[in-house]
Amino acid sequence: MFKSFGDYRASDRSSVGTAITFLFIGLGAGALAALLFAPQSGKQTRRLLKRKYDDAVGDLGERAEEWVEKGSEWARDAREAAEEKIAPLRNRVKNL
Repeated sequence: MFKSFGDYRASDRSSVGTAITFLFIGLGAGALAALLFAPQSGKQTRRLLKRKYDDAVGDLGERAEEWVEKGSEWARDAREAAEEKIAPLRNRVKNL
């Protein structure tokens, strides 16, 4: 039978944690083997890794800028919506 959301036990979480640990160990071993058996020289491999790193960091920076821009737009829209809702109340309070 299927377990409901609250029926998971510590042993279930432990086996998931173990699986994730072995996944990361396998990924690390694969990356190490790829570097050791790479067809390029060490200098070329380091240059390639640096270029890939710079590309990844640049992409991350661009995404962060987009998120900040979207967050700013959302905050501005929320502020404007709140001001529209509060304006009638503000006018009533002033007229009292």
